[in-house]
Amino acid sequence: MERCYSDAVPRKKPLPAIWLLSDARNDAVLERALMRLPRGSGFVFRHYHLPDDERRARFGALARIAKARGVTVVLSGSAAQARQWGADGSYGAHANATLATAHSLRELRRVTRAAAVLLSPVFPTRSHPGGKVLGPLQFRMLAARSPVPVVALGGMNPAAARRLKWPRWAGIDAFLR
Repeated sequence: MERCYSDAVPRKKPLPAIWLLSDARNDAVLERALMRLPRGSGFVFRHYHLPDDERRARFGALARIAKARGVTVVLSGSAAQARQWGADGSYGAHANATLATAHSLRELRRVTRAAAVLLSPVFPTRSHPGGKVLGPLQFRMLAARSPVPVVALGGMNPAAARRLKWPRWAGIDAFLR
């Protein structure tokens, strides 16, 4: 009986430790970056700068590469859109997001059903020069209060992840080279 029950329960993929987020700045190197990501990593497709038809086509091309490499693919959009496009989950501030976003304790408290939350910005970023950052201490204090696993975002790369001593991180510029 136990074997029948276990087989009927869907197995969830483990939460990736490393995430690549797309945007207009890293579009030209995404194929190469996806090929270099470790198997089991995650990819968040955002590409807000593209018109809908081009965005869907670009998503399809990149998702094929990612999935062939064993990379989890998450779409910035609604959960329904993510299912329709064949993504493994959705990203954003909406209630049904697989990967939620937060920048403060107030926003973090709203995250209840996500698999994880991207908490940012930890360090200064090129995308928000001069913007307010959490820093390691505030990041850790907020992360400790999160109801779901936390992924560090903002100025993150392998060296920053080691400095922060945090197992899960995401980057945009970290994969530009």
